[in-house]
Amino acid sequence: MEERSDRLDVQVNVGDRVVQVRVAGEVDIATVGAFRSVLWSAPARPVLYLELSGLRLLSAAGVRTLLAAHLRVRARGGELVLVDPTPVVARVLRATGLHRVMTVLEPGRVVEAAPPPGRTGRRPDAGRLTTAPTPT
Repeated sequence: MEERSDRLDVQVNVGDRVVQVRVAGEVDIATVGAFRSVLWSAPARPVLYLELSGLRLLSAAGVRTLLAAHLRVRARGGELVLVDPTPVVARVLRATGLHRVMTVLEPGRVVEAAPPPGRTGRRPDAGRLTTAPTPT
């Protein structure tokens, strides 16, 4: 599954337990329809990783789409995880409060947020990003 245009490139890898979506370019009013279409057509899996390291712009329409996708994935019992947003996108996530609603893994912050070894009460993988997930 793939969506390409001059301003947006979305690639999808589907595994048994994970769907990994890589987004590059710009998500704005002109491209949000294609972005939404890819997210809605992604098969249901326990985790949907949305890799944002190539995203240069996230407009209000993109923010609404992320929130709707988060609610949609959660309603199916899954989790939407935003991985490695660019500094511009990370600022948008913080300004809109989305970083409080969904999991955002930022490599620089992940090391600081990792729980001490042996700590219980959290998922063992919560707050950590080691490498990009490998589709299985």
